[in-house]
Amino acid sequence: MKGSGKIMSENHLRKILTEVAQGSRGVDDAFKILRDLPYEDLDFARLDHHRSIRKGIPEVIYGQGKTPEQVAAIVDRFMVHDGRALATRVTPEIVAAVKESYPQAVHYEAARILAVGEFPPVQSDGYVAVVTAGTSDIPVAEEAAVTLELLGSKPVRIYDVGVAGLHRLLDKREVLSNAGAVIAIAGMEGALASVVGGIVGCPVVAVPTSVGYGTSFNGLAALLSMLNSCALGIAVVNIDNGFGAAVYAHMIVKQKGTLISE
Repeated sequence: MKGSGKIMSENHLRKILTEVAQGSRGVDDAFKILRDLPYEDLDFARLDHHRSIRKGIPEVIYGQGKTPEQVAAIVDRFMVHDGRALATRVTPEIVAAVKESYPQAVHYEAARILAVGEFPPVQSDGYVAVVTAGTSDIPVAEEAAVTLELLGSKPVRIYDVGVAGLHRLLDKREVLSNAGAVIAIAGMEGALASVVGGIVGCPVVAVPTSVGYGTSFNGLAALLSMLNSCALGIAVVNIDNGFGAAVYAHMIVKQKGTLISE
C-alpha cells in the first residue's frame, strides 16, 4: 500500500486540532489520524511517528541488518504519516524493494542513502564544512553531506586535506573559519580533528572512520585520538557515524540561525 502523503509535522497537527475546534473535522476522523501517535507497532518495528514533532527531525531508517521487505514496509508507513522517508546504509536490494512502490525514490549511491518524498529546501545562509583527511573517508563524508542537505542545511565539501599534507588544509582556512560548524572525518590516527579544532572558532564534530592499517583497530585508534584531543570545542561521534555527525551539526547551525534572528 502506498502512503497517502499526510505529513505529521507540527503544522499539520495544529491544523487538525484547529479543524476539530472549529467543527470542520470530526473527532472520530481526527482520532483515526492521531491514533498511531506516539508510535505504530509493526511487530518487527515500532515506528516513532511523533519524533518529527518532538525533535524537528523524523525517525530515520537504519537499513543495515534489515531485510528489503522490512525497510519497504517501514518506508510505506512513514510516507503515510510524514509524507517522507529516509533510510541510511541501504543495499541495492533495499533500493529495488522500495522503488517497486515508490519509483521516485532517490538513491544517493556514494552515501548509501535512500530518500522518498519531500524534504525541506537547503538554506543558503550559513553552511557546514564537511572535511575529510583522505579520499577513503569520502563514503562517511557523503553520508554526512547528503544527510545535511536532506535536513535543509548546506554542506561545503572539502575532501582529502589530511595532516600528511597540511598545506592542503590551510589553503581552505577561510572557508573553514566562516562555517557554522565543521565535521572533521578521519581514519588512521585521526589527527585531522585536533588540527581543525585548533584553527576554527565554531564547533567541530569529529568522526573517526574505520580506514587504516592493522593497529588502527578498525577506527578505534582514531576514536581514542579524537576523544583525547587538546583542542577546544570538539564533540566526537561513533566510528563511521556520518549520519549522527550531520544531525548534530544541523542542530548547531539551526540553533545559531534562531538566535541570530531573535
